[in-house]
Amino acid sequence: QLQASGGGLVQAGGSLRLSCAASGSIFSIHAMGWFRQAPGKEREFVSAIRWSGGSGGTPYYADSVKGRFTISRDNAKNTVYLQMNSLKPEDTAVYYCAGGRPILSTIRSRGGYHTWGQGTLVTVSS
Repeated sequence: QLQASGGGLVQAGGSLRLSCAASGSIFSIHAMGWFRQAPGKEREFVSAIRWSGGSGGTPYYADSVKGRFTISRDNAKNTVYLQMNSLKPEDTAVYYCAGGRPILSTIRSRGGYHTWGQGTLVTVSS
């Protein structure tokens, strides 16, 4: 089970930090990702972190957020964070966290993840 939190309303240029806490059968999760869905658009990849054990992991980012968003994880808390800086109105969307065991070629695909959290709304005003 994944629990996402941290969304809210922020002005353009501001920051937010999303959290995604995993509980239950997390042994099958070796990567966690963030996807977002804006009104009238398909859900798209934002960022992911993939690990093989212990702390740390390899981050992946969509080009649209590279340099502005940072993904990290706290292994002890089974939580992944998405620090979002320099937010733009086009970042407005419902953000979903996901967990799974994607291979490298599916790290940016919804199909690479088997567990999804509820969405958290991020609204960036201009």
